[in-house]
Amino acid sequence: MNNWPEGWSDDNRGSRYGRGSASAQPESARVMRQVRRGPAPSPGQAGYGGAPPYGGGVPQQPSYVNGGYAEPPGGYDSGYNTGQVYGSPGGRGPGGPGDDLYEPRPAPNWRRRIKVTAITVVTVLVVTSVATYFWADSKLNRDVDLSKVIDRPEAGEGTNYLIVGSDSRAGLSAEDKKRLRTGSAEGKRTDSMMILHTGSNGPTLISLPRDSNVTIPSYKGSDSGKLYQATGRQTKLNAAYAEDGPELLVRTVEANTGLHIDHYVEIGFGGFANIVDAVGGVEMDIPQDIKDTKSGADLKKGKQTLNGEQALAFVRTRYALRGSDLDRTKNQQKFLSALANQVATPSTILNPFKLYPTMGAGLDSLVVDKDMGLFDLASMFWAMKGVSGGEGKSMNMPISGNSPNGNLQWDSVKLKTLVSQLKNDETVTVSGN
Repeated sequence: MNNWPEGWSDDNRGSRYGRGSASAQPESARVMRQVRRGPAPSPGQAGYGGAPPYGGGVPQQPSYVNGGYAEPPGGYDSGYNTGQVYGSPGGRGPGGPGDDLYEPRPAPNWRRRIKVTAITVVTVLVVTSVATYFWADSKLNRDVDLSKVIDRPEAGEGTNYLIVGSDSRAGLSAEDKKRLRTGSAEGKRTDSMMILHTGSNGPTLISLPRDSNVTIPSYKGSDSGKLYQATGRQTKLNAAYAEDGPELLVRTVEANTGLHIDHYVEIGFGGFANIVDAVGGVEMDIPQDIKDTKSGADLKKGKQTLNGEQALAFVRTRYALRGSDLDRTKNQQKFLSALANQVATPSTILNPFKLYPTMGAGLDSLVVDKDMGLFDLASMFWAMKGVSGGEGKSMNMPISGNSPNGNLQWDSVKLKTLVSQLKNDETVTVSGN
């Protein structure tokens, strides 16, 4: 008994070649279902491999008829016999070269690209400028309150800055003090004082020698608020700062000149040296060989670039210049004008790697009045640059000689004319010493 399923038994296997038959004769030919294909549609008539055009219906499928397929109307071609499967001639999909569906890439819109680039650049510049402004504004030390100054003269035309270089050692290490030859004296005193007037007739820079003879007026204590009546006491100008700081110094300058001070700017030893180093040094034409053991200056005559240490020694030098405070103030004017000129150059302003360190070094070390803004500070630097470029005038306060106590006495006649010209923002014709 044979348990094989039907079609697998020896009896039913028959003489079928290729199905494990023992017969050596191949099976007879079988009728195979055929698919007759008509001509392939043109690329413009069909989409993918002869499919109907986009938006058409589903292609009609072939049906079996008499052992074969009946052609759908129009014929059917799968594309396998030509290699044209889901695509146009050459195996490429629709949209290739030569296809009616091909759309060339549009030309770039350069006007739109330039517009977008310009807007992006402007936006970046605006954001950077605003951020820089607030960063710089936050670093200003607005510690001087000019509202505490009493009995002030009326303001005139233009703007008057009182610029003070103090011998403050704040922030200096023992090594810095030794290197900069500053000493270790407690407190701080004024090492230089200048009035800078800006107006429509060019800037005027006037040095006030620290040995100037002045009368200490009545004033209100900056910390105590106590009113101190004037006694007619005469002393050196820098003593006013030592007694009660910037507010009394401003009060004393105003009382002895009659000129209204609009803004106050102060910088110490360390900040001064840091600014010079941040701008890469300042070129100066040294008028003579200078060697001063007290200030540490050791400079040769001629043009050279001074670093922070050398610059500080130069502006503090006094005994190498016949011991004259007037000669020293002239050197201070020259150097500060050259420094402002260096800071205001495109190589500094347009170079962020130099601009930001310079701004950081300067703003950290400046002490200004509460109403001082960045634009006021920028105006001051541009005015000093103008003095250096010959657009303005620099001078010492006119001196008539020495007072009975040995201090430098201002020339009262020239002083009156000078103050009148500054108040009226007129061209200064007075000359100083």
